[in-house]
Amino acid sequence: MNDRILLIETATDVCSVAVSEGNEILASGQIAEARSQASQLAPLIQDIVQRAGMRIGDLAAVAVSSGPGSYTGLRVGVSTAKGICFGAGIPLIGIGTLAVIARGAVRAGAVGEDPEGTIIIPMIDARRMEVYTALYSPNGDIMSETTATVLTPETFAREMNSYRRLVFTGNGAAKYESMIPEQYRDRCIFHPSQPEARDMAPAAFAALQEKRFEDTAYFNPFYLKEFIAADPSRKIEAVLHGH
Repeated sequence: MNDRILLIETATDVCSVAVSEGNEILASGQIAEARSQASQLAPLIQDIVQRAGMRIGDLAAVAVSSGPGSYTGLRVGVSTAKGICFGAGIPLIGIGTLAVIARGAVRAGAVGEDPEGTIIIPMIDARRMEVYTALYSPNGDIMSETTATVLTPETFAREMNSYRRLVFTGNGAAKYESMIPEQYRDRCIFHPSQPEARDMAPAAFAALQEKRFEDTAYFNPFYLKEFIAADPSRKIEAVLHGH
């Protein structure tokens, strides 16, 4: 079975791409230049696919981070992924961005030695004191609805009273660090991070095995909030060139 998947992550300022085979990463790379997705994504995809020793036509599927996150970044990533899927005749897989961040914290060892008493709280920076967030288990499984939350000292009071260890991660985590009531500080671990394409591999591989694919024609990112913006330029032809 061909289980090689192109992984695309553009939900924040960091644009990252990887190619996986099963749960193994064959090649990966990222560009940390803010708002660079529209111009840099297609060349990055070409580079990573070549470094993995294959062509677009060798892939079994494309997985893309589906949000929430930056409106423009998500549009660029999803539009590019859909274009590749249409051109190569392969299925599309959508992976929630918060799940990618939670998986990254697990990979980095942030859960520690007390998984039963730990909860992971990934946060994506929104505006001002707002974040997109949800609760995840130490295995990276979602445990709550994804919400847009305005942070206050009491935002996670229930979780602080219920768990021995809380892992706050993602690029919105720093907003909450100074708010935590003193009596809970020793329970809280902060692991600021950006979502990375390589952390999409386990969920993408599971979706491929179970044939949980998106409708490529109608799939849209999960913005959580609606924004009005022009479509970004699409640079898909370069990726498909030579297929």
